[in-house]
Amino acid sequence: MKRLRVDRWTGQLLLARPGACPASTPRTALRPAAASRCAAVRTRSTRAMPEIPTDEDYADGTDHTRFPPLEKLPPRATSLPSPPPERALQSAKLAALHARLSLPEKLPLQTLARALVDNSADENPLFNNTNLAFVGQSLIHYHVAEWLMCRYPRLPMEILYAAMKGYAGPAALHHVARSWGLEHAAAPGGEVDPGLLQFSLHKPGNAIVTLGYKRAEAEGLQKYKWRHGISSRVVFDDDFGQVVETDKATQLRRADTEYGNEYTRSLAEKAYANCARAVVGAIYAHAGREPAKAFIRSHILSRTLDLSALFSFKKPTRELALLCAREDFEFPIARLLSETGRLSRTPVFVVGIFSGKDKLGEAAGPSLEVARNKAAMNALKSWYLYSPGEHVRVPSDMLAEDAQPWTPAYIDMGEIIGR
Repeated sequence: MKRLRVDRWTGQLLLARPGACPASTPRTALRPAAASRCAAVRTRSTRAMPEIPTDEDYADGTDHTRFPPLEKLPPRATSLPSPPPERALQSAKLAALHARLSLPEKLPLQTLARALVDNSADENPLFNNTNLAFVGQSLIHYHVAEWLMCRYPRLPMEILYAAMKGYAGPAALHHVARSWGLEHAAAPGGEVDPGLLQFSLHKPGNAIVTLGYKRAEAEGLQKYKWRHGISSRVVFDDDFGQVVETDKATQLRRADTEYGNEYTRSLAEKAYANCARAVVGAIYAHAGREPAKAFIRSHILSRTLDLSALFSFKKPTRELALLCAREDFEFPIARLLSETGRLSRTPVFVVGIFSGKDKLGEAAGPSLEVARNKAAMNALKSWYLYSPGEHVRVPSDMLAEDAQPWTPAYIDMGEIIGR
């Protein structure tokens, strides 16, 4: 005779309990109906801890520590696009992430779990990280921009945009979130562990509202590669000097890579970057300004970025001559310092650029022309990468209560624009 499985009966009873939302009904369709019974159950499920059974619950003699009453059970999570908030307290992955990042104790696990839910997984802004990510994005861009401007006051605007993207761009924040040990779920859902990053590969979700104006000619800039100058990028474009795409331009770009791996990688990169921004926004919301600033300095500004590799000069000798004329320096002259193997297959020439008795730059090359251009590039880089010091003060330091009197930061005249 076949043995009966009592545990399966209890599971069927739990799944078929009265008042539970059907598994086929999405949460997005249930939430607007606040007067419905399922919406009321969902609202009650946001409690941090379940209700403690009373003496009346034990009147029937049942062991409710193992089988709680049906009305005391939380609603089913399988019909929800993301895990309910109360499950964050039971996630070991989430607690480990909180401890690994040394997050403030004021930041609850429920908010950290919300920071791991992308808007492509759950469209409801009350349960995804869209709002937190926008706050975190504004904080990250502000602190990175003021740090770059105060530490490297002579950076050209185009290099400043590239440095901003190198520190706070989507690719950089994607690597930051990866370094935290974040793991992503195969597919979002209510049954997923709240400690996993959740995003969908089938729909991109709504983009974060970025600061900047949408150009009327944005479609032509993306499709025909029209030129737009630095002044136009400062006025119209986003924090990285990139064009804020219109809906039509976005659709055209997605149509080219919709069925390729590049489109899938872009969605994953966007989800990880939004998660990093949301964590910063959550710290600011619960702990305040100073912990958020310290977190940005520790995890974003502490990364190494070679700014000298971002430069690309077309006519370095001409630009160096214009710089010397503007600063009232003597006209730069290239002089051969040393050479070897002039008649061999691999000659080496060392050329220095001098302004009067001062040597501005020096470089070696296989020919005199290449060595002179490299020496001019090194002289320009040494000018543009001037820094008053590593521990330079920034304007946000004055927001502290015990801040010292402000010393004005050095402001340069600007970059050299060739004619």
